[in-house]
Amino acid sequence: MTRVDNVFYVLRTKHFMTKSVEDVARFVGGRVIGDGAVVVSRVASVGSAKVGDLVFVEEAGGLEAALASAASVVLAGDFAMEAKWKAVVVVQHPRLAFARVAAWIGSAGVREAGAHASAVVHGSARLSEGVSVEALAVIGEDAVIGEGSWIGAGAVIGDGVVVGKKCEIYPRAVLYPGTTLGDRVKVHAGAVLGSDGFGYVRDAKTGRYEKFPQIGMLRIGDDVEIGANATVDRGALDATSIGRGSKIDNLVHVGHNVVMGEDVVLAAQVGISGSVAIGNGVVMGGQAGIGDHARIEDGVILGGQAGVLSKKIVRGRGVVFWGTPARPLREFLRQLAALARLGKKE
Repeated sequence: MTRVDNVFYVLRTKHFMTKSVEDVARFVGGRVIGDGAVVVSRVASVGSAKVGDLVFVEEAGGLEAALASAASVVLAGDFAMEAKWKAVVVVQHPRLAFARVAAWIGSAGVREAGAHASAVVHGSARLSEGVSVEALAVIGEDAVIGEGSWIGAGAVIGDGVVVGKKCEIYPRAVLYPGTTLGDRVKVHAGAVLGSDGFGYVRDAKTGRYEKFPQIGMLRIGDDVEIGANATVDRGALDATSIGRGSKIDNLVHVGHNVVMGEDVVLAAQVGISGSVAIGNGVVMGGQAGIGDHARIEDGVILGGQAGVLSKKIVRGRGVVFWGTPARPLREFLRQLAALARLGKKE
């Protein structure tokens, strides 16, 4: 391994672009009510807004407070068509429009390309144009870092790992060999990607456990975000895969050989056993648990602490499941009410 004494990593003060109300309306496909020349440079909540800020309101009941705030511009629904005294942009989905505008006008800072003097980068590693590597980060043999990506302080990028374009790898995240990231992937602090799965074979004669080979891959699609201290295991012999646009919260565990579709959302402390198949658009609430070889089909919603038993299939796009074993919410509530009635009879 060799040290790279290159350009010192710089993170400048957070900055925002200034945009007019007309600019914002064009960007989100909205309609301007009031002065379209008013400018904004930040986003804020209604309670903390200042001059130059943009806020949003989802319901008519909150419009009066937004109009009375110091904010310069309000994003709101059709209920704001008659609004006065302040510039308003009327859109169909104010919260979504607000999120898009926030990403458009704001940025986390400007990172200058190059590696900190204390970073350790193998001579065979390939760092594309615009890559920034912070202090004490380690980049292994034959690793590839895509254009404009950022490797945070103390992060470890293992041998042969491929990181796509404009990725953000936060401090002390660890990417094991065999891991491939698409473009615009965010991996937050302390996350571990590509570690060995929990696979063992028991010797019936001795009662001892022997490790099953964990030599597969981990493939993560574009626009995935992985929360702090989450873990995603590599495949045992094949690959674990996380589909495009999926969002994994802090402290989630995804076991080996899991195949996850696109736009899946996993809340904190979800646990997914090995060889589970998860369809597109699935949502899992906090602490949901999935047994091995289960299949969760497209669009299923699992409530907090829902449990799916091994090898079970859960289907029903848009259906909310609750309890253990997980069942449709209406059924769960009926059973809960029946138990309550039985309790009263005693």
